Amino acid sequence: MNTLIAVLQLLVAAAFLSIPLVRSRYGAVATAGAEAELRRQGVRPTVLAENGMRFDAGGHETWAPVSIAAVMAGVAAFNFADHSWSHPLTWVFQSIVLAINVVILYSNLTATRSVQAAFARKGDPMLARIDVPALLKAAEAGFPSWVWILQNARHVVVFGASAVALATLFTA
Repeated sequence: MNTLIAVLQLLVAAAFLSIPLVRSRYGAVATAGAEAELRRQGVRPTVLAENGMRFDAGGHETWAPVSIAAVMAGVAAFNFADHSWSHPLTWVFQSIVLAINVVILYSNLTATRSVQAAFARKGDPMLARIDVPALLKAAEAGFPSWVWILQNARHVVVFGASAVALATLFTA
């Protein structure tokens, strides 16, 4: 049982590591596409950086998924070792990861609205005139088409592995 849970936790860790790897590889192209779209709209392209909007692997787009992956790998080590703390740690951290992934999925599904709302909160007339759907579409075009499949597979792995790990503990 613990070995199964540990393997599932390593799958979750790998799924989270895919985020910064993809952003590291293709984020510069996505940023260039977004900046070109801003120029097309007559908006200075530096407005993204000035407001902390990134498409690369910088900032929280790296430290958050890497931290989650490290925690999952650590909990997996406890499970592989059949340590007495493995079950409580799994309950806590697997549940947290499940909740975090719900937030990530919601964020992905509401990206346009979220960016529009964030720009509106700034009160900057330059940000207010940005066509956000076009901006996000231009950035998305910088990533290969298979990234969408990877993103969905990542959600399936995280939700599925977390559910199976927690169900395994529950039935034990």
